[in-house]
Amino acid sequence: MIHIRTNEEIELIRKSALMVSATLTEVAKFLKEGITTSSIDAMAEQFIRDNGGVPSFKGYGGFPASLCISVNEVVVHGFPSDYVLKDGDIISVDCGVYMNGYHGDSAYTFSIGNVAPETLKLLQVTKQSLYKGIAEAKENNRVGDISFAIENYTHKEHGYGVVRELVGHGVGKNLHEDPQVPNYGRRGDGKRLKEGIVIAIEPMINMGTFQVKTLDDQWTIVTEDGLPSAHFEHDVAVINGKAEILSTFDYIYEALKL
Repeated sequence: MIHIRTNEEIELIRKSALMVSATLTEVAKFLKEGITTSSIDAMAEQFIRDNGGVPSFKGYGGFPASLCISVNEVVVHGFPSDYVLKDGDIISVDCGVYMNGYHGDSAYTFSIGNVAPETLKLLQVTKQSLYKGIAEAKENNRVGDISFAIENYTHKEHGYGVVRELVGHGVGKNLHEDPQVPNYGRRGDGKRLKEGIVIAIEPMINMGTFQVKTLDDQWTIVTEDGLPSAHFEHDVAVINGKAEILSTFDYIYEALKL
């Protein structure tokens, strides 16, 4: 079932989404070579709770942490651990916050130190594909219009692999709601977008093959060929017929002086 949200509900989702953005900004300030990914998770959980939120991911389906932290070839759902960040790593941080009865959900892929130029290009293209998908989140468009825009830019124009097993989704009172929002597809396919719909759009793009595999922990998803993967995500509402981004990367840009 696809939920159509009132303006009041959208504002509550926006507050949760902006708390996610604030948390990712704290992560941006905290990140450096030599720290463990578990220390990032602990800091973020404390920040969320200190600001009146609850980590959406912790305990969700048995997930043990507040953040999904995915390094290099890990696509998504990486466990925070004793892994120590090193020069040249990329790290995708996916965060959810539950406040006032609604969830927010956003992700950003950061670079640590001197990252290879080809990997930095993957990050740039993946992030740009997010905005190309968002531009298609208009009233009376269909989900497939978003999917096509992302795939066309990342795969057709740049030759990257578009992950197929994992998709964006509706977001609101539940962390994952209808409709599913794939990052590949055809124009005109899928559910029609209506005024008041709220979705999380999240390209997951691999430098090499689109194929992935799940590790023995039944959560961590990695690229089949071991090449890097990037992930960016925004919460988006259809308001006055067009896409309005509820989360923001601006706080991150300010923290990183980008």
